[in-house]
Amino acid sequence: MLVDHTVRELLERVASGEPVPGGGSIAALCAALAAGLAEMVAHLTVGRLDDPALDREMNDLIDRARALRSELTRAVDHDSEAYSKVMQAYRGPKSTDELKRLRTEAIQEALKEAARVPLAVAEMGVEILGLASIAVNKGNRNAVTDGLVGALMARSAVLAAIANVRINLQSIIDEGFVQKARADSEFLEKKALAAEEMIRSAAQPKVTGGR
Repeated sequence: MLVDHTVRELLERVASGEPVPGGGSIAALCAALAAGLAEMVAHLTVGRLDDPALDREMNDLIDRARALRSELTRAVDHDSEAYSKVMQAYRGPKSTDELKRLRTEAIQEALKEAARVPLAVAEMGVEILGLASIAVNKGNRNAVTDGLVGALMARSAVLAAIANVRINLQSIIDEGFVQKARADSEFLEKKALAAEEMIRSAAQPKVTGGR
């Protein structure tokens, strides 16, 4: 599994001439790291103030961020697996009409899965932006840049994942699937960009000292 590699090994795999792991897996990893940063800020906030309500909110953030981080860690490998299945389907036999039909069906199903995985990553990335917003606005002020970096990484993960969705949609012939995935992608993209702008605005005075 990709996630069992050391950081150095994973970087070497990404930089190699192999098509996987590619942008989709890296988008998932980016989102997982973003979740981890939001989680870290929450850990650094719990217990620092005499505020039970804040502690409960931060503990809820920790629980959700941990769950998202776990799902996204699995998605690092799922994305590479999905793309590998696309390549495998394209190599299927096509010497008869029946084999051509089966090959086309396999390709289409593989392409759909290759779109579903990054779409799920984008959805989780948007949710992480919500967690990052809490971390930046209510978390330990000394860790505000960590929350901000998490937000920026989550935004990048969403946009990167959506790019992978869109490129796969170009080859999918199921128009209903394509239309829904496009609509979902556009919604998530707009939501991520709006959330990022709000978080950056909230973080700026804390990062720059009000300047």
